[in-house]
Amino acid sequence: MAAMTETNHIHEVMEGPEGDDAKCSFHHTMFLEPQEKKRNMRALLIKRAKETCSCTPAKIKDCVLGFFPILQWLPKYNLREYLLGDVMSGVIVGVLLVPQSIAYSLLAGLEPIYGLYTSFFSCIIYCIFGTSRHISVSIFGVVCLMLGQVVDREVERAGYQLEPAVPSALPGPGGHSNGTGNGTEPLCDSGCYAMAVAATVTFISGVYQVAMGFFQVGFVSVYLSDSLLSGFVTGASITVLTSQVKYLLGLDIPRSGGVGSLITTWMNIFRNIHSTNICDLITSFLCFLVLIPAKELNERFKSKLKAPVPVELFVVVAATLASHFGKLRETYGSSISGHIPTGFLPPRPPVWTLIPSVALDAIPIAIIGFAITVSLSEMFAKKHGYSVRANQEMYAIGFCNIIPSFFHCFTTSAALAKTLVKESTGCRTQMSGMVTSLVILLVLLVIAPLFYSLQKCVLAVITIVNLRGALRKFRDLPKMWHLSRVDTVIWAVTMAATALISTEIGLLVGVCFSMLCVIFRTQRPEAPLLGWVAESETYESLSAYKNLQTKPGVVVFRFQAPIYYINKECFKSTLYKQTGVNPAWVKAAKKKAEKRKLKQKEEGSGDKQSSIPVDLGSEPVGFHTIVIDCCAVQFLDTAGIRTLKEVCRDYRDIDVHVLLAQCSPSVRSSLLRGEFFQEGEDQLLFHSVHQAVDFALGTQGHGALKK
Repeated sequence: MAAMTETNHIHEVMEGPEGDDAKCSFHHTMFLEPQEKKRNMRALLIKRAKETCSCTPAKIKDCVLGFFPILQWLPKYNLREYLLGDVMSGVIVGVLLVPQSIAYSLLAGLEPIYGLYTSFFSCIIYCIFGTSRHISVSIFGVVCLMLGQVVDREVERAGYQLEPAVPSALPGPGGHSNGTGNGTEPLCDSGCYAMAVAATVTFISGVYQVAMGFFQVGFVSVYLSDSLLSGFVTGASITVLTSQVKYLLGLDIPRSGGVGSLITTWMNIFRNIHSTNICDLITSFLCFLVLIPAKELNERFKSKLKAPVPVELFVVVAATLASHFGKLRETYGSSISGHIPTGFLPPRPPVWTLIPSVALDAIPIAIIGFAITVSLSEMFAKKHGYSVRANQEMYAIGFCNIIPSFFHCFTTSAALAKTLVKESTGCRTQMSGMVTSLVILLVLLVIAPLFYSLQKCVLAVITIVNLRGALRKFRDLPKMWHLSRVDTVIWAVTMAATALISTEIGLLVGVCFSMLCVIFRTQRPEAPLLGWVAESETYESLSAYKNLQTKPGVVVFRFQAPIYYINKECFKSTLYKQTGVNPAWVKAAKKKAEKRKLKQKEEGSGDKQSSIPVDLGSEPVGFHTIVIDCCAVQFLDTAGIRTLKEVCRDYRDIDVHVLLAQCSPSVRSSLLRGEFFQEGEDQLLFHSVHQAVDFALGTQGHGALKK
């Protein structure tokens, strides 16, 4: 297939001596020949098939090492250099993770033991499949909230009462379960069924994430901008805070779900405010009084502290001892965590019959999980100078959900707060995750039953205190507004929709609104007139800079967006407004003047009277050439090409010529394919604005432009 030669002219105008009638223009032509594109689809498909289906020892090795990154870094593990930092960070994160795992189980509508299971398995599995050296994959508050809403809905549909007064009967270590987990056997109570729902949602979320990794659709995360994710997390944090208020006050009210759950929850809280448990309220106040200042001191002196003080663990231990020896449940009716068994429960598959009911709910959970994980992985990899693979990260987080779903676990993702702690305490590899799992294993095998008397209000305080980072975004709004008003509006809309409507709808609203903002930016872009910077070949916006000069008879216009079907009318109207000349109006005025002149001649009017409207209708427009700077036009579609043709034709009808400058190769190719240039009109395209202006000025006086 022969390549089509693209001809573009650079024109240099050479004038003779002043007064010389023989002014001439010299046209230096530059030929640009496009690269040949050989598109033999059959050969390409055969080549790709051979590459995909070929099986060599080297390829098998690369595939295995790529799928199990631990096989790459573990043999090269430097004990002397890495071990101390990994052990220290693993122990500290494990100590912090124990109370948070118990607290976030409450947020997900599940019993404390399941949070410990989840943290244990997720750390091990990510260590095997993950490519990031620093992120901590465990329980994430926003994901727990989304999961808890699904769990509550399905438990209520199945006819169970939400949040039973006594802990559910769990299957013992020997494997004797009290139910199947699908609600068909009468001995499976609400806690058992809630875990079955959570495991099913977790399994489906993991399948979605692995599928996204397999089909390499990591690009989906680009639609979740930083402002969108920040607004979503802040809105979800407000919902999380609201859901925990009833535990702070010791109120026994149903957990609200669905659209408007935030408002419904606050209404229920104020209706039952007279039933506040004074013991829980005082305990909550004391915990806040200790945790918030301690957390602030940890952050302020983190550069001086070798490790953050595990104040949460101290609070949990102290509160448990106070509750046990003070008999707060028996005396004041405080709500406690209840029995937490030791050991592991026997594996149990997800409930396959629940998949149709929760498949849609798992989609936003999967998207948020992988988006947070991939963004944190890339952020810390860039900070420490190594690379991560986004698709492998989706595999890793997917398997962190699929495999644990058979072991009474729920959905996980990377968590920023714990990742920061992990990094700041000397983590070098994911071996620290293995150490964290050992700490949680110790709790599961020995220490877990000791948390029997721990009040739920203490867990609620821990959850709320860990939301400080997301809630602090309100303090950053003035700075965000100063940087980008559009991003601030996206943040506010996403936050409000997530908090006031629901988390799933809020995420959808945020994505749609942010895409509309992008479309609106291209639909109504900036389109200034340009002026010449003296003693240079540069043209800049007249509205942005002072002391710019304009060339007589030439208007330079820049459209800062692609020209396509959405903004084609905006392009034309803005061009007409900026130049002050609408060709249609000029032509209509000429026709009207001609008709009036003809009518006056027929009536026998004098020539002097009839010439007045004709002169007005034929008044010159004030310029002879428009140069359109296309440097910001990324692409043209068929509507854009047709619009440019119409603009050139309409202005040509009133003796104004349109020149295009600084077109990108893709735009030039579109113009050629769209037959934009008529025979002899290839001079309308220039490689710089300066060349186009010089050409217009040099040729105006001696007819080089075709009329």
